[in-house]
Amino acid sequence: MDSPVVFCEFLRECPTDEYLIVTQPGVNAADLRQSEGCAMPHLCKAIDDSRVRGKYIVAEVIGNITDADFQDHIKSSCARKGRTANVVRAPLELLSGSRAQSLAKNGMAKSGNIVMCSSHKSVDENLARTLSTLSTRNSYTILFHATPQEPLYNSEFIEPLHTHMKRSDGNTLASKRANETQRDTRPLFEKYQFFTPGIFMGLIVALVLFSILGAGVRGLASLKVSYGAFDKEMGPAAQKKQQ
Repeated sequence: MDSPVVFCEFLRECPTDEYLIVTQPGVNAADLRQSEGCAMPHLCKAIDDSRVRGKYIVAEVIGNITDADFQDHIKSSCARKGRTANVVRAPLELLSGSRAQSLAKNGMAKSGNIVMCSSHKSVDENLARTLSTLSTRNSYTILFHATPQEPLYNSEFIEPLHTHMKRSDGNTLASKRANETQRDTRPLFEKYQFFTPGIFMGLIVALVLFSILGAGVRGLASLKVSYGAFDKEMGPAAQKKQQ
């Protein structure tokens, strides 16, 4: 079952009247855990309140889900129950030490705990006012949703080349193996893609023309005039006769 479906099942009963939807790009549970405690104290304090009846944690979300989807689903579910839900959305800024921005100049990853510590505290302080107002209500639900982070840049102009070469090698090997096992019985013009019917007809016509030309040259070369006939027509006796 996809994670959006699981969330819908969890919120369908409209468990509380107040809802706070907190979204932050590129954050997971490991980023919030530190050796000294919680990286966002105000948020952890609100979650650990004695009035909290339960927690629901999803380590990995599969599928596309946004805070607007949460809001629409909560309001529609509570409306079916005859209740009015107050939904507050609190989008947080991208952490300066998130994985999408935690690369040094040489391309190596920085130590994330040092960079993220100050960023988490500043974000938590901005969220503290909203949490303090929410904690005074009778019933509330906090949804902390981490949106997908932007992927790191990877050069894509080399990968298609390797893929194309691999595909070409695979096709070549497959054709070689096919030729070794069985005889190619395809027609001439399908077997040789550059030998088209037009080229074939042109070659036939060229051969016919060359054969006619050769026959004519051989016929001209075979014509012979005897010396006696030439002497009769062009000799001194013929000239005297004409005079």
